[in-house]
Amino acid sequence: MKKKCISLLVILASMLLANELDMKKLKAMKARAIGPGGMSGRVTSIDVVLSNTDVIYVGTASGGLWKSESGGVKWEPIFDDQKAASIGDVTVDPSNPDIIWVGTGEGNPRNSQSAGFGIYKSIDGGKNWSFKGLGETRNIHRVLINPKNSDEVYVGAQGAAWGESEHRGVYKTTDGGNSWKKILYIDKKTGIGELIMDPKNPDKLIANMWEFRRWPWFFKSGGSSSGMHITFDGGKTWSKRTHEDGLPKGDLGRMGIAIAPSNSKLIYALIESKKKCLIQINRWWI
Repeated sequence: MKKKCISLLVILASMLLANELDMKKLKAMKARAIGPGGMSGRVTSIDVVLSNTDVIYVGTASGGLWKSESGGVKWEPIFDDQKAASIGDVTVDPSNPDIIWVGTGEGNPRNSQSAGFGIYKSIDGGKNWSFKGLGETRNIHRVLINPKNSDEVYVGAQGAAWGESEHRGVYKTTDGGNSWKKILYIDKKTGIGELIMDPKNPDKLIANMWEFRRWPWFFKSGGSSSGMHITFDGGKTWSKRTHEDGLPKGDLGRMGIAIAPSNSKLIYALIESKKKCLIQINRWWI
């Protein structure tokens, strides 16, 4: 980088001399910062150790991962030595609170979004981290862990906001992150908008596949590739839900989806469509 800067200065100096530019006219000019466009202030993910609620993990859009062991009174950064400062999701293993998974790359594709570099795992509460792959996904929006099997993890990859990419969709590992298999993929334009797991049945997952694209001057959200998909067998097979099942007609976009902890047959979905709507679904999974 230093060699490139020196070469650029030499070229600029040569141009100035060749054109006999009056240097006095440049005297008032000063260097200014033009990037990167990272912004502080956005918290993208929070998870808590349920057996000790004083232990809290907070992921930020471009400020790394933070941990509190005092219920939020004091915070320490625990991810500064890694390759990414943008956090998409942080998840504590329900069966072992020392195991923490972090998917990097904020899942909100605004024009100030910072990209990530894959997924990381800690087995000592965030003291040390291991890179577990998926570096080309750019933005990981969800990480879900099977509460009955710590080696089984699902990753919802949103992918790059500024262009098409095949590194999108739902990935699954059954060996603690040593290898990954893509188990749901639509096309290069469509990544994860939301991914949830049934709290009573870890083989049942619902995914919102979201077609989107950002340009410097425009953002497109939704399209024919967007939709809601469900699996009952841990991602081996998926079925798509449509307006015949109660969803809005036409092209859909991003969704917020939640399963009621008290009744896993009760699902709520906030759906982006021509007419935004909140629907309650209680018949698909009876």
